[in-house]
Order: sequence, then C-alpha cells, then structure tokens
Amino acid sequence: MTLPGAVTLGVLISGRGSNLQAIIDAINDGRLAARIAIVISNRAGAAGLARAERAGIETAVLPHGRYESRADYDHELASVLKARGVTLVCLAGFMRLLGSSFLNAFPNAVLNIHPSLLPAFPGLDAQQQAFDHGVKVAGATVHLVTPELDSGPIVAQQAIAVSDGDTAETLAARILEVEHDLYPRAIAGFCRGFVVTGRRFVPTATLGT
Repeated sequence: MTLPGAVTLGVLISGRGSNLQAIIDAINDGRLAARIAIVISNRAGAAGLARAERAGIETAVLPHGRYESRADYDHELASVLKARGVTLVCLAGFMRLLGSSFLNAFPNAVLNIHPSLLPAFPGLDAQQQAFDHGVKVAGATVHLVTPELDSGPIVAQQAIAVSDGDTAETLAARILEVEHDLYPRAIAGFCRGFVVTGRRFVPTATLGT
C-alpha cells in the first residue's frame, strides 16, 4: 500500500519476519503512513521473504558469506537500499551487526527492536537473560542503531509484568506480542519528527514544533 508522502522503508530480516508482518499490517490498515520498498535477508531460507512476496513487496537475498569483509557487505546493502529510495531502515530480526559505513549512509535512520527493556539484557537471548535474572518487569525496546550493540538512543519502550507462572518460553512469546504492537507505533512516531540530544530521543511534538 503506497500512501501520498509516505516514508519509504527498507526492512532487513534473517528469519520468520513476524515483526515485518506487523509493519505490513499496520501500513495496510492505515496505522502507519509508510511504504516498504524492499525486504532484504542475509539468509536465503528466511520465512519472512515469503511474507513480503505475498504482500507484493520486492525481496532480495544478500548472503554475507559472499563478501570479503563487513565493509564490503555493508556497502552493497546500503547501495541496494539507496537505489530504491529508502529513507528509513528497519531491522526486524536481522541477525547481523551493521558497521559505521552503513550507519553513515543512513544517519539517525536505522531502527531496531530488541526483546528487553534496554539497557538491561542486550545481545542474544534477552528473554532468557531476563527470566534467569528473576526480573519482575520485562518488555521490548525500539532504538536507533549505533555501532555499539543495542546501545542507541531509545525511541520507545513497552513493559509487561513477569508472572510467577511464566517460563522463559511463555515470557518470550508475550514479549513478541508486545513487539508487534510497539514497532509500528514507534516507526509512526519516528516519522513525525524528532531530535537527538545526547542519548535522548525527543519527538519534535513535545518541543512544540
């Protein structure tokens, strides 16, 4: 679905693409004024590619193993996105770190969603980390991507209570439901404008502009 004046997204995936589907659904039902120009996976068998194809979205596979260096991969990835007019890159389960050269090509325009309340539990298996730590509150975070893992300015967060009956698996499933609600809302807020002051992401609406 293409909307007049919509932000042009490129979505990067590595797996099933459930957050990609949440973004597609938000666009189709009018909650998000954006269009997805391309979905790119670094894994040929990613199930999310089929989701994109069913929605009529262009897909591409860029296996990182074909490139001699991270910089070469990042350059090619940025080139493919730029050629399609992408203005905002959304990571949706993209299991690869992006280097400074890629981030410089999209300054303050790369978002990621992480299944914890950052800065707690960065990196892999965040839900298991939270469960093992015995936290009483968990959740998800959308943040700007920087070269440091899961360390960029926080755009939005949503929390859930951890119940006594939770397991690591049930907690992960409930956090995923939160992600599906949070990510499209965070993208919509991002597209309405913001400034970054230090580590703080501040929507321009709160500044009266």
